[in-house]
Amino acid sequence: MTTRRNLLGLLCLAPLAARAQQGRRPHRVGVLETSSLRANIENFDRFRQGLAERGYVEGPSLVIAYRSAEGRTERFVALAAELVRSKVDLILTRGTPATLAAKRATSEIPIVMAAVSDPVESGLAASLARPGGNVTGLTSASAELAPRRLELLKALVPKMSRVAVYSNHDNLAAQATWKDTDQAARSMGLEAMLLDVRSSEQIAPAFEKAVRERADALLVGIETLAQSNRTVIVELAGRHRLPAMFSAREFVDAGGLVSYGVNYSDLYYRAAGYADRIFKGAKPGELPIERPTKFSLFINRRTANSLGVVIPPDLLLRADWTVD
Repeated sequence: MTTRRNLLGLLCLAPLAARAQQGRRPHRVGVLETSSLRANIENFDRFRQGLAERGYVEGPSLVIAYRSAEGRTERFVALAAELVRSKVDLILTRGTPATLAAKRATSEIPIVMAAVSDPVESGLAASLARPGGNVTGLTSASAELAPRRLELLKALVPKMSRVAVYSNHDNLAAQATWKDTDQAARSMGLEAMLLDVRSSEQIAPAFEKAVRERADALLVGIETLAQSNRTVIVELAGRHRLPAMFSAREFVDAGGLVSYGVNYSDLYYRAAGYADRIFKGAKPGELPIERPTKFSLFINRRTANSLGVVIPPDLLLRADWTVD
């Protein structure tokens, strides 16, 4: 895993191509994010690493303007317009709402998605092979995710028959994920119960509904609202003693039981390759959108102990990281 010290070394030892770019106007990258730089530092450092390896060093050849909606989806429109006015050369986005806002703000500035669930279904791209327009990058979608998360949760909660699915259907991608999850649950003989949470005020009542309707476990999707309220969500899951499966490691870092999903740091690293090709003249609409290739399992053994959840030995062996 890349540490800040290692990243500093990469910046200091960046290829000589960075020197050749001295005297030129630095490339300006606008970033439209769901969470703050501090909360997203591990992922974003991988993007910086990928750029540094290709000769783009902040200061001499690169300027980054990071803008975060801080969990408020409605802010994306204004932030996207701000980046366009600042005349950035490229916009890096994460998530469907952020990418849609960027696409609506400009049809000329290239947009690179670090992670979007379904860019075709949401209208961001004509196809994965030939996206067209000014948007390309990486999708976080994988057919294996919904059934695999349910399988892992079932292994942790063997008596599970009803699972509550925390989702925000204001997000088009979340609607598609719910359909996949519901279908996977039915195929496993499980009942999936939707908790449609569209504001922070609805989070606590959603947990109360899950308990009232006797959910055995909880599956939490990843989007702007969930990310910005992950501490609250993790605390409520613990208070109501609901074993919860999350989609990203930051929830486990906050005390969540388990997460399984794409390796977002790897997606950010690969996004730097898109930026490099675009800076060198490639048209985003002609660069195929790539799927995830790395997936990670994270387990919080401390939380498992507090919930009385027994972690099967084979899951511990397969875990990429555990909290003791």
